[in-house]
Amino acid sequence: MPVIEHVTIITGVQDEADAFRRDHPVTRVASPLGEIRQLEHGGKQVSILCSGIGKVHAGAAALYMHSHFRPDLLLVIGTAGHVSSNQADCFYLNESLQADYGTLEKFGEHDGFTHYNAGAWPIGPSDWQPFLSHPMPEALALPQARIATADCFVKCPERSGYLRDTLKADLVDMETAAVAQIAALLDIPWAGIKAVTDGANSDSSGDFHANLERAANRAATEAARFIELL
Repeated sequence: MPVIEHVTIITGVQDEADAFRRDHPVTRVASPLGEIRQLEHGGKQVSILCSGIGKVHAGAAALYMHSHFRPDLLLVIGTAGHVSSNQADCFYLNESLQADYGTLEKFGEHDGFTHYNAGAWPIGPSDWQPFLSHPMPEALALPQARIATADCFVKCPERSGYLRDTLKADLVDMETAAVAQIAALLDIPWAGIKAVTDGANSDSSGDFHANLERAANRAATEAARFIELL
């Protein structure tokens, strides 16, 4: 198990970043991607950046933070939509995958989307595997979940059903799997903690805004515990 002394936190929304150790003394560093907060927590150096929403923002942030701060672990925290029967309001992300990478086709009896590993040639047999996260410290004791990441905000029950039934996802967001893919390319561990804001259905827009602060605070609290346990 690698020694972890420096953790980089990446979020998609500023409220999610601000919720982590909100009143703790910090050093603020300007960057092309936004302000970075640096602090010490649990005997670790922690750098926090809100990347902005979506896979490109998240992947760019992961690369930038690795280049400038050399973290030992990339940690995605914040909020997510809930698509499975795995009932809880906050999860440790043990697996992630890109839900919108593959082919959309109509051929013979097949009419729809075929999922492939992110970055793989999307032709031929579909043989995909999720990105696996850093093992959860046992004392954290959160339920674990697979998260599906895509560049769309899911408000459609049919899409939620596909994510749940075909990709076996519990949650959906717009950043985690991009960070996980960069971590895999860089050969460093990643982890994620997400709290639920909505059910990835027609009520999601209103539910997300109504529950954002509560969920961001819950995820940030569990992230602080996670770092202490590393």
